[in-house]
Amino acid sequence: MAKGYREVWRDQPFLLPPDMRDLLGRDHPVLLVIRVVEEHLDTSAFHGGRRTGGAGAAGYDPDMLLILLVWAYANRVTSSRRIEQLCRSDLAFLVICAGNHPDHSTISRFREQAGDAMAVLFGQVLGLCAQLGMARLGTVALDGTKVAASASKSANRSLRRLRELGAEIAAEHAARDAAEDARFGAGIRGDEVPEEVRSPQSLAGERDRDERISRALAELEAEEKAAAEAAREDQAAKTAEFRARKAAGQRTGPAPAGSEAELAQEKLDRETAAQQAKIDDWNARDAAARAATGKGLSRKTRPGSPAGSYVRVRQAAADLDRARARETARDAARARERGKRTRNTTDPDSRLMPVRGGAFIQGYNAQNLASEDGLIIATRLTGTPGDVTWFEPMLAAAEAAAAFIASRQPPAARTAPRPRPAASPDTAGTGCACGTCGRCLIGLVLADAGYKSEDNMTCPGPDRLIATGKHRDLEKKARDPGAPPGPGQPDGPATAAMAERLKTEQGITAYRQRGHIAETPHASIKHNLGFRQFTMRGTTRTTAEWHLITTVHNLLTAITSGHLTTQALTAL
Repeated sequence: MAKGYREVWRDQPFLLPPDMRDLLGRDHPVLLVIRVVEEHLDTSAFHGGRRTGGAGAAGYDPDMLLILLVWAYANRVTSSRRIEQLCRSDLAFLVICAGNHPDHSTISRFREQAGDAMAVLFGQVLGLCAQLGMARLGTVALDGTKVAASASKSANRSLRRLRELGAEIAAEHAARDAAEDARFGAGIRGDEVPEEVRSPQSLAGERDRDERISRALAELEAEEKAAAEAAREDQAAKTAEFRARKAAGQRTGPAPAGSEAELAQEKLDRETAAQQAKIDDWNARDAAARAATGKGLSRKTRPGSPAGSYVRVRQAAADLDRARARETARDAARARERGKRTRNTTDPDSRLMPVRGGAFIQGYNAQNLASEDGLIIATRLTGTPGDVTWFEPMLAAAEAAAAFIASRQPPAARTAPRPRPAASPDTAGTGCACGTCGRCLIGLVLADAGYKSEDNMTCPGPDRLIATGKHRDLEKKARDPGAPPGPGQPDGPATAAMAERLKTEQGITAYRQRGHIAETPHASIKHNLGFRQFTMRGTTRTTAEWHLITTVHNLLTAITSGHLTTQALTAL
């Protein structure tokens, strides 16, 4: 069996002429990355998917492929073909490969199959940074950033179009199957490759686009069904409340939207029945009077007949017509809105994301929580364009990360627990100062106005400052309390209290740190590392790739800050 990566590396460290070995210094970043992966990380999750035994050449060592990916992403290279070229021409890549030359298919397949192992890698590198004395948690900041998917906006299709495509695909498959059955016989295609030489990759590629279209259609139909059911339940609850208030003689206000025609019909039925009852009662009394005296009742006392001519019945009928017209217009508007819902046939998990300038990209929304020294301590890749719903989940992830970091940090580097301000949310009612739980280890969480909500202001967790508007407007209001309120001003008691806190000198000074802490990692990933678009598709694979690039960011932050050195690794 051919030597594995570790054996080649130990026997012939560089596989380069002696005069080229000195080109790489003792603390060259590539050597530090190799040593980190080889000596300080548990890569068993990557080895678990390695195929061993059987026919063919020996497989490449997963550690080598992992180091290759980390170094490539650190140098703005994400193309597997470009990585393959560099493995034959670039000094650092030659050192990593140690004489091996993996092709682009091997590199791409390893990256696609990494999956959850990349999340494990992110946690292990974060733990290593903590051991090196990094991850200052006095102030942390949460922010989202949009990253383009490996898909075009033009590949978005509406529900109607997806159904048409689904029907076309079904008809095409049926016609093809019928033609092949007639030519070759049932169950035989005619160009089968022998089973023993068919590769999983060739099988996986068949009808991939059809599967994506079917998946996009199923997801959009499920979303439509769920939205319609939620709307029906909400409408039924509002209608029941309206009827209860009306029965109790309370003021009801206008009828709930969506139930106007139903309630107007009920009112018309009541008015018609009441008028008809009056007519029937008068006719009965008139007949009784004629039978008794031979003279009927005065025609002046006779109610309007038929019932539909009565003024209140006519008014109720007119109200019903107007309610039906409003519901028709509302249904048309909802149909237009539903028509705007789309799914991407290239990457069904991606979504249209708004970015600056009023533009949209097809992509994902990455939520990152960064420490004072630039480390990403918690991250999550989402398909939600907005940020507000992710504050609580990321807060919980931050607490877990803080506890994990504290368990790895040397005592001298740990963040001292800070007493919780009286105005900050705390389920126990008092500030925690145990020094071990994530809630007290994080001093302050900063977030922009995209996370503003009453729930986010009051949910349990570390102390926080969430902007109630644009930063420049908040500081202008603090300097001039008499200035008129601008957009995004307080809309609830917790938001009002937060706005008052942001007017203070302490609040202004603390919130000014948000931009540096939160935006620096995003700028580093997008500008320095050049990562602006995913190379893979689907939530599982893009999440793995996002964990890889955030891991690379943390490693480079440790190296450039001087914490990750050969001497520091030897001391661990």
